[in-house]
Amino acid sequence: MTAFVLVSGPFTGAWVWRETAERLRAAGAEVRPVALTGMPDGPAGGPETGLGTHVADVLRAVDACAAPEVVLVGHDYGIHPVLGAADRRPGRVARVVYLDAGMPGDGDAALALTPAGTRARDGFVAPPQGVEWGRWGSLEGLSPEVLDLLDRRAAPQPERTLTEPLRLAGSPFDRPTTGVLCTAGGAGIAMVELLVATGPPEYRALASPRVGFLELPTGHWPMLSAPEALAGALLGAAADEGHRVAPPRPEAAGPGAADAAPGTFLLDVPERPRERRGRVDLHLPEAEGPRPAVLLVHGGPVSPEQRPTPRDSATLLGYARYLAGLGVVGATVDHRLHGLEDYPRAAADVAAAVELVRADPRVDGDRVALWFLSAGGLLSADWLAAPPLWLRAVALSYPVLAPPPSWRAVDPAFRPVAAVGAASPPLVLIRAGREHKVFATAVEAFLAAAGKAGAEVEVIDAPLARHAFETLDHTPDTRAAVVRAARAVVDGLLRAEG
Repeated sequence: MTAFVLVSGPFTGAWVWRETAERLRAAGAEVRPVALTGMPDGPAGGPETGLGTHVADVLRAVDACAAPEVVLVGHDYGIHPVLGAADRRPGRVARVVYLDAGMPGDGDAALALTPAGTRARDGFVAPPQGVEWGRWGSLEGLSPEVLDLLDRRAAPQPERTLTEPLRLAGSPFDRPTTGVLCTAGGAGIAMVELLVATGPPEYRALASPRVGFLELPTGHWPMLSAPEALAGALLGAAADEGHRVAPPRPEAAGPGAADAAPGTFLLDVPERPRERRGRVDLHLPEAEGPRPAVLLVHGGPVSPEQRPTPRDSATLLGYARYLAGLGVVGATVDHRLHGLEDYPRAAADVAAAVELVRADPRVDGDRVALWFLSAGGLLSADWLAAPPLWLRAVALSYPVLAPPPSWRAVDPAFRPVAAVGAASPPLVLIRAGREHKVFATAVEAFLAAAGKAGAEVEVIDAPLARHAFETLDHTPDTRAAVVRAARAVVDGLLRAEG
């Protein structure tokens, strides 16, 4: 027999698990929804209630289980006390299930995964109301009646549960683990595979035979929108079902990609003279006089320990060298997008890099373009909404143009879909034909908004390309897309001369 210990997310309580728990018990499982201190159904708690209090609540539930196999399930914030309890009962917890939850590690606080602008008052964070729940996750599948129930039964979250750091002696992945992903919020197996292949190094831990993934086609609260399907997924997780993500192998990443060797760019470009100026590198052309410049803005989030850093990666080196070969200055910047909450800091880094590039005597400061890649695309919002006169073009490669619902820590200011308009500079957009659905949907919304506003957009399609195709897909259509986009940007800069 298996025991499921169920820990809910912020503002909610053990009540949310009622229908899911009934189905698990009908299947023969022992089920213990945890009533956390200070939350609905739980013991009274004041501002002193912290994450450690909730870890102790979960430990009591684990210790009370009669079944030999204990599966801990953490929804959203609930993964923090779940991991704390699993770390303290390594021989008792057989599996941890991340239910539409983040990936905290030792020293991480839950506040980093809350919507941007989350504020406390008198030691508590007030629960959302109505459609504001959508800032905490996708509302897909929730009826108006259920949303009203959330409003009525929600309780303020003690601030210290969100600010107190998680403390772990071992790795969160020291035991069998299952991620149950609610795809309506943008999370899914394809996204996990993308992060493992191209994201920060910490995601490599997900490419393990001990880690499996299951999908639910619903929103962020599956215990309320799809309790039967959730119960089935939890039973499957306990039985070690789930998709396994393979370690990244760029050299064999897809159709036609046999020549995509690790550490290479998809075009064969020679090195160019390079100068390093703080966070910025300048790749210089063989040309006299001040030249136009293109600043390349990488995606992320990127771990601050990642080596090589983005500007020394094959992708940015390749783009910058290729642009320098076309007669313009190819500039790169290592901005500090280390977490989803870091977009304001990254935006400041990009703005400082722009000023540094424009001030260089070898650069024509009146002819500059910005080229955003992947999640760096969100940083284009300000430049699209109020472009300076010297900004002659904006290029976007497989861009993220609106954050998925699960990226709730992103500041609301970074919404290119809402920023694009008639004042936007000429746009060049490389659209990957095999893009992740949530990103592709945002691209289509962006193009619709641009068309309605009368913005000038050149769309370059790479039908067989995936997100981050410079790493994954070295194919004729990706090479052609990069060449065409670069020439469109450079031609626009050269036409602007004088």
